[in-house]
Amino acid sequence: MPIKVLLESKKINLILSRLVCELIENHKDFNDTVLIGLQPRGVFLFNEIIKVFKNKHPDLNIKSGILDFTFFRDDFRRSEKTLSANSSQINFTIENKRIVLIDDVLFTGRSIKAAMSAIDSYGRPKSIELLVLVDRRFKREIPVEANYFGTKIDTFKGDKVKVVWDKKNINNKVFIES
Repeated sequence: MPIKVLLESKKINLILSRLVCELIENHKDFNDTVLIGLQPRGVFLFNEIIKVFKNKHPDLNIKSGILDFTFFRDDFRRSEKTLSANSSQINFTIENKRIVLIDDVLFTGRSIKAAMSAIDSYGRPKSIELLVLVDRRFKREIPVEANYFGTKIDTFKGDKVKVVWDKKNINNKVFIES
């Protein structure tokens, strides 16, 4: 399988800084905003976004959590494959808050639909926005659009987009396997 690298660490770090600036521009002081990383793969991007906030904007008090939406997926109990749940870490109400869901790759939109259903368990938000590192446009099955994205790409049927996070942030990358 041929591999094409789309983004490497230096570019990813620039994108993360830009995404944080966009969030600040739209949410100002974050008094009524909550950032929520989506299990499993969105949590890596979520953690990197939180690091940028802490390092470059330590004065902002960011309320954040992690959401598992396994039991809200439309393929739950529809296949032989057993789905394993991860933990959610939302110890606050999201009632009337502005929510920013964070995931690594937006593809069909089904995961985001499941996450929006799961978020209802924690209250009724004022609004929900979506932040992704990679937007695979033109392949949606559900009408979902990212408010914030690192890059938009076009892919062929059968392509797999993978995001690899290195613990030391030296070898982060996004690549396509054809």
